[in-house]
Amino acid sequence: MARRSDELEEAALPGLLGPARASRAKGAAGERPHHLGHRERLRARFAEAGGEALPDYELLELVLFLAIPQRDVKPLAKTLLAEFGDFNRVVTAPPDRLQAVSGVGPMVVHVLKLLEAAARRLARARLLDRPVLSSWQALLDYCHTAMSHRETEQFRVLYLDRKNRLLADEAQGEGTVDHVPVYPREVMRRALALNASALILVHNHPSGDPSPSRADIDMTNRIRDACDTFGIVLHDHLVIGKSRELSFRAEGYL
Repeated sequence: MARRSDELEEAALPGLLGPARASRAKGAAGERPHHLGHRERLRARFAEAGGEALPDYELLELVLFLAIPQRDVKPLAKTLLAEFGDFNRVVTAPPDRLQAVSGVGPMVVHVLKLLEAAARRLARARLLDRPVLSSWQALLDYCHTAMSHRETEQFRVLYLDRKNRLLADEAQGEGTVDHVPVYPREVMRRALALNASALILVHNHPSGDPSPSRADIDMTNRIRDACDTFGIVLHDHLVIGKSRELSFRAEGYL
């Protein structure tokens, strides 16, 4: 593990390398390392056609360039995709699982987590200062960005004001691959503290199938009953799968 970190720091600080190491990096004949030309071509393709034109491994290479400036990162990009499945799952993977992959050091984790935070911030910005119910697709996009690639269940509550604008988006519970503890009393306590007029419940199913379980339905009914007691509207409960979502209201559960 220590050696991997040393190699990463060496790659990230090329200006501190001694003359002998710099010479070896160029090759015995003083030729330019082949991966530098590959980087330039890949950057040019991205500038011309955008990210949609690139397969996952090439888009991930571009991200890894930021963390590892002086090494061929294509093998690492392909290793990460083989381990986690796709670009989104690499970016949202837990730091400890990322660092368990050979070749991944602190700078790689830092860049990936920075990208994840930026994606969530951008998606959330589309919801701010506008009625959530009239920005439903933006809400779904945000929920998928934040939750669809998680490996464990998370339960979130969107607290809305009387004009259905977002007051707060808060995680109320973290769970396992198929269960998350939810406490209706805590949901209501927070709603009253925020003076919320309405709620939207959201949780994910790491299996990818958003079909609700009996426990999901029972928990939703308990929160709905608590909302009725305090005059708060429960607009919906969204279950987020990998590529689709389920709305309790649309399916007749609410």
